[in-house]
Amino acid sequence: MNTNTKSLALTSVLIALGYVFHTVVPPLFFGMKPDLLLVMMFLAIMLSPTKQNVIIASMAAGVISALTTGMAGGQIANIVEKPITAFIFLALFLLAKKVKVNAISAVLLTVVGTIISGTLFLMVAMLVAGLPGTLLSFIGMIVVPTSVVSGLIMFFIYPIADRLSKRSNLTAN
Repeated sequence: MNTNTKSLALTSVLIALGYVFHTVVPPLFFGMKPDLLLVMMFLAIMLSPTKQNVIIASMAAGVISALTTGMAGGQIANIVEKPITAFIFLALFLLAKKVKVNAISAVLLTVVGTIISGTLFLMVAMLVAGLPGTLLSFIGMIVVPTSVVSGLIMFFIYPIADRLSKRSNLTAN
């Protein structure tokens, strides 16, 4: 199996796992729920930081999130924001990779990426469906807590996934 096929398989497994996370987390506020599928998308990007993988992971994550959202305007918001977020995350990851990527930097990247994703999502949802409340209130009530939870999850899964992918020679690195 070549490296591209291995990376695609790994990305598929991570996105599927993210789907499971995404469906079991309950809505918190006005039908909005933390998007833990995002954490798996970020992990897929970190383990295989190629443009092709970013496109595949972000499109899959966007469509799955759109199909499973319960929020008005969430379908469009997910499809729009996931690719944008993914490429911003890739750029941040490639910058961080020049220094060193470890569990701590993976957590920081995940927190920042989640804040970017959540903010973009809310902006698009507000334009499409209008939301009761302000952007800042939603960021404070949903995005910031979600980014903390996402960071904690990444803290535990990144070292394991990184070690397994290197040992199995699964990534395109």
